[in-house]
Amino acid sequence: MLTTLLQNIINALQWGSFYSMIALGYCLVYGVLRLINFAHGDIFMVAAYIGFVFVGFLLKFMPGSGMYGWIVLAITLPVTMVLTSMLGVFIERVAYRPLREKGAHRLYVVITALMVGLVLENGNLAIFGASSRKFPEIIDKVVFTFGGVRITNLKVMVIVTAIVIFIFLQTVVNRSKIGMAMRAISYDKFGIPLMGIPVNKVVVFTFIVGSSLAAIAGVLFGMSYPVLDPYMGMIIGWKAFIAAVVGGIGDIKGAFLGGFMLGFIEILIVSFFSSNLKDLIAFTILLIILVIKPTGFFGVAKSTKI
Repeated sequence: MLTTLLQNIINALQWGSFYSMIALGYCLVYGVLRLINFAHGDIFMVAAYIGFVFVGFLLKFMPGSGMYGWIVLAITLPVTMVLTSMLGVFIERVAYRPLREKGAHRLYVVITALMVGLVLENGNLAIFGASSRKFPEIIDKVVFTFGGVRITNLKVMVIVTAIVIFIFLQTVVNRSKIGMAMRAISYDKFGIPLMGIPVNKVVVFTFIVGSSLAAIAGVLFGMSYPVLDPYMGMIIGWKAFIAAVVGGIGDIKGAFLGGFMLGFIEILIVSFFSSNLKDLIAFTILLIILVIKPTGFFGVAKSTKI
């Protein structure tokens, strides 16, 4: 029983790591612009496909095993981050910035974000088709066993990566000049330009970081669960958004812990109940939490002075 529980905890940490990395992307954009980028889950999907294409290209010139597999990963990850960041910046410049500059109602921005997600999904569908694609295996799996509990090197990589990203974001947002600018824009987006802070540059930086997180999560997800389809980002994106809201959207540690909490809830439900009840029970629990604490665990209700 204890072995099973510990194994489920390891699995939940891995699954929660993906939710956390995606939720942090939602958190960053919302924290600066008060914009819920509903296309973020589909950016994660596009990143997984970019990694899939680039890995396939590299495997034509070198074997995908042993040390070569790590070389392929070391090349693929930064390339995917750069290309995904370019996509994120393009979306911000074409879809979100015109609405922001015209002072459009928040409802129109939400609708635009949903439409951007649909464009990414159907664009991927047009390019790759509806058939699922298998992400190539590039890292030799190493299994570590501790008293009956099995953990692979890939699971360790995913969990450690999520923790490192969280620490990095906390450091950037709380201890850097650009982080101070991000917090300032979140506090007063109208007064900040009068102080000489380049709002558009800070917003672009935010989308670069958020899209890079989606790229890391996309490549690692493809390596862990190597079946890709054009709609894979929709469900996991919505779940990561809900996790960010439960943790307290706009708060980095809230989004991080919310992702892990959702991962634990889902894995434990699958362990003790039917997998068909996973989403029903998980979302019911999260709904009860939001009813009791609408701002999430770390969120704070904000008032507006008139």
